Amino acid sequence: MNKTIIWLVTIIIVAVGGYFILRGDEALAPLAETPAELPTETGETTTHTIVYTANGYSPGQLTIKVGDTVLFKNESQMEMWTASAMHPTHKVYPGSGIEKCGTAEAAKIFDACAAIASGGEWSFTFTEAGTWAYHNHLQSNHFGKVIVE
Repeated sequence: MNKTIIWLVTIIIVAVGGYFILRGDEALAPLAETPAELPTETGETTTHTIVYTANGYSPGQLTIKVGDTVLFKNESQMEMWTASAMHPTHKVYPGSGIEKCGTAEAAKIFDACAAIASGGEWSFTFTEAGTWAYHNHLQSNHFGKVIVE
């Protein structure tokens, strides 16, 4: 009986240790919002921050007010291209669409229209109430949602 318990404890310790070794610093990353992700007031509007990492967007869902801005910060080692759902057309947010990238309308659409390098950022001001899904055009399984009230 004692040998079985020792054997099980050893297996658990090896498995947990292997997880932390393979995941590196990501396994120790905090799950709660960090101070950099808290909203900041600027006049009558608020700027909120969503951080992009190797694990995707954080927070995955954010509730804001009409007229607020969301700053998408790329803290991953890869590029991100934040855009309105659905992949690949980016047409869910009103007036948006990937075909508008590279035109005079590009500044008005919920689409970065280009890859944002590691350490870079892109922001968008939401003027329409609703629930707006978005994704990383370069890795479409990374997505989130902004709820605009």
